[in-house]
Amino acid sequence: MTRTSGTQGGPVTLSKEGLPGWLDPVVRAAETVAPRQLSRFLPPEDGAGRQSAVLILFGEGERGPELLLMERATSLRSHAGQPSFPGGALDPEDGDPHGDGPLRAALREAEEETGLDPSGVQLFGVLPKLYIPVSGFVVTPVLGWWRVPSPVGVVDPNETARVFTVPVADLTHPDNRATAVHPRGHQGPAFLVESALVWGFTAGVIDRLLHFAGWERPWDRDKQVPLDWRS
Repeated sequence: MTRTSGTQGGPVTLSKEGLPGWLDPVVRAAETVAPRQLSRFLPPEDGAGRQSAVLILFGEGERGPELLLMERATSLRSHAGQPSFPGGALDPEDGDPHGDGPLRAALREAEEETGLDPSGVQLFGVLPKLYIPVSGFVVTPVLGWWRVPSPVGVVDPNETARVFTVPVADLTHPDNRATAVHPRGHQGPAFLVESALVWGFTAGVIDRLLHFAGWERPWDRDKQVPLDWRS
């Protein structure tokens, strides 16, 4: 089992031991996917950008596999009101951004934002680093299995509006899928789940994970959802 408690101190490692069988396709996807298969926005070659990490946490709920998401507070300067994975910028105490720093940061941020108990999380994979041009973040998506579930909820209302889980079955259902259209013209995948519109970076990663894990179902890509001009 992965040691994750006390994320400020001891080693935080990856382990695939004892994972539920339904996660096998996700494990394989993480091991084989190429950066450009995930996004056309990759980290600048000159090393610019602020190192950050997100936790893509898979749990098992009443309706089967599910993902942990949160909705950012509308008062935040960047990505206000958007559903997202827990995560944020690396702190110096997280350690090497090219080593286990992103693992430690993903767990620390998830604990700070949702109250998640990191000791119940088994980290099992890392996706290639991606880039969010609008905020200049270089993001490491860290994959986790919620081996021992713990209560989660809003810790700081100034940062987080709500914390919720979404069944994978809802994310793959064609009725809940659409193409988000930004006022500036660019388009991307979107999910209408749990009374939320998931779009942008988070939706893009979920979309690619569903695809490469073989969970994707055919959906109507011509179904469009316009985004607010403030997005």
